[in-house]
Amino acid sequence: MPGIVVTGIPRAPLDLINEFARFGVATVHEAQGRSGLLGAEITPIQQGVRVAGTAVTATVAPGDNTMIGVAVEQCQEGDILVVAPTSPCDMGYFGDLLATSLMARGVRGLIIAAGVRDIADLRDMGFPVWSRHVSAEGTRKGALGDVNVPISIAGRIVRPGDVVLADDDGVVVVPRLDAAAVARASREREETEERARVRYLAGEIALDVNNMRPMLDTAGIRYVDYDSWKDGGER
Repeated sequence: MPGIVVTGIPRAPLDLINEFARFGVATVHEAQGRSGLLGAEITPIQQGVRVAGTAVTATVAPGDNTMIGVAVEQCQEGDILVVAPTSPCDMGYFGDLLATSLMARGVRGLIIAAGVRDIADLRDMGFPVWSRHVSAEGTRKGALGDVNVPISIAGRIVRPGDVVLADDDGVVVVPRLDAAAVARASREREETEERARVRYLAGEIALDVNNMRPMLDTAGIRYVDYDSWKDGGER
């Protein structure tokens, strides 16, 4: 039966969470073994925003946003609210009033596999949202879901207390207990990319920067002179 609200969830240290905001979603996704990325159907309503925070999770009934209001009470500074309906629904679960309440508690954004509305107001307020739909159709109240339990959203399991990073490229989730190791791997990947960037700026190409030539040789790549190729000498 729904109606569980788990209180006092463990969170990663805020300074560690803040460090993730230095990295892009793509960097973190690659750094943790190409895992944790939410499906591409979850998209930002704004541009040029990157946020990192602790996941507070909620499930909501189709067409009913009661549990978002319940989840607000469990949120604190540095959190990101992650919401999934128990059955697919594109209605507008969330708008400027709920955003105002979350902002007052220091919440950094919303990830929702459903609809949001009041888009212009949310952008003007500077409250970041990544959603599956935009819809002016409002929801009712009275049906229960759960707060701070593991939820399935956009092809991934998100657990309360996980680290969430979101930007223009999408959303990636890092398990709380892996956060320090993934942050370290992300730093290392960023340093590697910076060294590669210097080489690209100097005129080198990916085949050499990424040492791809041995791999291509093993795969059997052949380079054929055009005149030979057009005359049928090589196929």
